[in-house]
Order: sequence, then structure tokens, then C-alpha cells
Amino acid sequence: MARWRDRMLVVVATGLGLGRTPGAPGTAGALLGVAIFVLIDRAAPAAAQTWLLVLALLVVCVVTVALGPWAERHWGRKDPGAFVLDEVAGFLLTVILFRRGSLWLTVIWAFAVTRLLDIVKPPPARQLERLPGGWGVLADDLCASLYAAGVLHVAALCLPRLFGAGSLGGAP
Repeated sequence: MARWRDRMLVVVATGLGLGRTPGAPGTAGALLGVAIFVLIDRAAPAAAQTWLLVLALLVVCVVTVALGPWAERHWGRKDPGAFVLDEVAGFLLTVILFRRGSLWLTVIWAFAVTRLLDIVKPPPARQLERLPGGWGVLADDLCASLYAAGVLHVAALCLPRLFGAGSLGGAP
């Protein structure tokens, strides 16, 4: 029974297996966040989308914090690379705070900037990794996502055409 439980937890913790991608498990894992965002954007009424994204973010955060200690024991290290729910949460937070132009422009920009800032980990993101268990796993990604949303808002103001305004069509 414990073996089956661990297998199911691995499936969840690895973002349906995306965290097992060689070379860039966090980047691959963040694609689950993209899938959740696109599904909500396409299937839910516009008035409900932000609330559903917030709900999805909260669920992912709770599961990340709850599974963090198990994941560290299972993989034998702090913030194991295969554990990618934190990347899912990070992407979701970015798109809650920043949506401009078309769905696909939002996905491309939010994904790229969120991943870059999660990898770079500007202060205090790196320091937040020291928090115990799942909190440390999650907090650095959420911090990087706050930076990502800020960078994207500034970029959209300074370079609106890159975000769908002007000749590319769409509203800023």
C-alpha cells in the first residue's frame, strides 16, 4: 500500500511526470501551469477566470507545502528538481497578476519571464528557499513570480507592441 501511495505522490509531485524531463524539469513542469491557464481561459466565462486561477493557485500551493517534506525525504535532497508543483504555482501567480493581449502572447511572455526569474532567483527569492519543507520549495517561486509580473507590466508599458498593442492588434 505504501508503495502505491508513493507512486501516486510521485505522479502529483512531478506534475504528471513532467518533472522527470531530463535537463530542465522545472521548465517542463511549469507547462502544467500553462495547461491549467489555457484550460481556464478557454473553458470558463471571462468573469470567472481570475477566481478559478486563484483557486487553482491555492490548491497547488497547499499541495506543494503538504508534499514538500515527503518529496525531500523521497528524493533525498532539499527542493528536489523533479518536484515541480512550485513551478506550476509560480506560473499561475504570474498570469493572475499579468495578462495582456492574446492568450498566447500572455503565455509566451509569462512563461519565459517567470522561468528566467525563477532560475536567477533575485533577492530575496534565494533566501526564501531556506524556509523549512514545502514552504521553502514554494516561497522562492512565488517571489520570482512577483518579480516576473512587475517586469512584464513595465515591459508592456514601455514596449506595448510586443504585448499585442498597436499594429499587432489587441488591447494592452
